[in-house]
Amino acid sequence: MLNTFPRTFTAVVAGSSRGIGLALVRELLASDRVELVIACARATGDSVGLQALGEQYGARLERFEVDMTRASTIAGAAERLKAARIRPHLVLNVAGLLHDEAVGLTPEKRLEDIDPAALERVFAVNTVGPAMMLRHFLPLMSRDGKAVFAALSARVGSISDNRLGGWYAYRSSKAALNQMLKTASIEARRRFSNLIIAALHPGTTDTDLSAPFQANVPNGKLFTQQFVAQRLLAVIDGLSSDDSGGFFAWDGQVVPW
Repeated sequence: MLNTFPRTFTAVVAGSSRGIGLALVRELLASDRVELVIACARATGDSVGLQALGEQYGARLERFEVDMTRASTIAGAAERLKAARIRPHLVLNVAGLLHDEAVGLTPEKRLEDIDPAALERVFAVNTVGPAMMLRHFLPLMSRDGKAVFAALSARVGSISDNRLGGWYAYRSSKAALNQMLKTASIEARRRFSNLIIAALHPGTTDTDLSAPFQANVPNGKLFTQQFVAQRLLAVIDGLSSDDSGGFFAWDGQVVPW
């Protein structure tokens, strides 16, 4: 795994306090090719998982406080990397929002359910935050060897594959994220020739995000966090410059836009 990257490199994972993000941090630290993992989350100190990994791996794990809804924290994290002369070869944005029962935010089933405040919040996390990651982190990424910026999207963000409707905010925010990544990949070909930008679909994973909807998942299609993290890293490892701007599922299959 990760054999197409330089022998030792730095990885950044945003949205790393739990779920797929935490599983990715764990898998990256387990690789002897990864010299340093920078775990970004809104409250890294509250993550028992990150605390345990910090105790296990020591200086190989650094934790940055980054809130996807506050652009200043994203810019601040990038400035810390720049000041430390750290040029990551891998940047992963895993943060995402589908529902929040605490404030009554749930996926819409019909047009009458669309709420402006909910739209703004979902887009802030799923689209604007990753766009700010692109803005601030791409110029810092290594120019030597393979470098990848990838963000978790979702198959339901595919416009051509939308057969069921509903979920207006989530679908639209992921479709907008896909456009951000595609557009950035075109610019990157001119400015950062070694950089690959990709959208990733993790499949339905056993996390808090999918918990309310797992009863509808077919047998064998609800994946563990570890399995998804390993599969996503395998997909990333297999990407080449020709794949930049693409949308790929956990099994390596191309997802239609």
